[in-house]
Amino acid sequence: MALSAPRTRAAAALRMKQIALDNQDHTIRRLRAQLATERRGLAATKKELEETRVALEASHKVIAGLTEIGLSMSKKIEKMKVKKKLVRANHVECHQKFQARIHEAEDSMQAQHLLIEALVDEKDSLLQTINGLQEANNAPAPFDGDWEEEPEEEPEEEEIEDIPLGEGDIDNE
Repeated sequence: MALSAPRTRAAAALRMKQIALDNQDHTIRRLRAQLATERRGLAATKKELEETRVALEASHKVIAGLTEIGLSMSKKIEKMKVKKKLVRANHVECHQKFQARIHEAEDSMQAQHLLIEALVDEKDSLLQTINGLQEANNAPAPFDGDWEEEPEEEPEEEEIEDIPLGEGDIDNE
């Protein structure tokens, strides 16, 4: 029996080593499978990361383009605001000049009206003087019956209305 025991021990030890090797082999296969799964996951993650990076770069380009467009639009808006102020100032200036011309025309018309009244008064005075002289000299009136004095008409004053600011269009073409 002594001989069978070492053989049994050796066989048992060999069997234990074989089981340990099988377990190690199984663990290695399982770890290799896990490693392959992790590598596939890592490759998918790398692919997603690259796609995200490309999309992010494209997004940055779009944002830069939109920012440039926005800045350009802001400059154009500022130019338009300045132009609008200039047009408004020009409109106000033209309106003031036009109003000044209207007032000058009204003043001129008033002065002409006063001059006409003075001339009519002077004509009446001269006619009275002529009539007085003719009566004093017993001369016949030169204007007997031939002279028809037209009734004096009051000329209707045409008033030019003030044009309020902001109405009407100015065409600068």
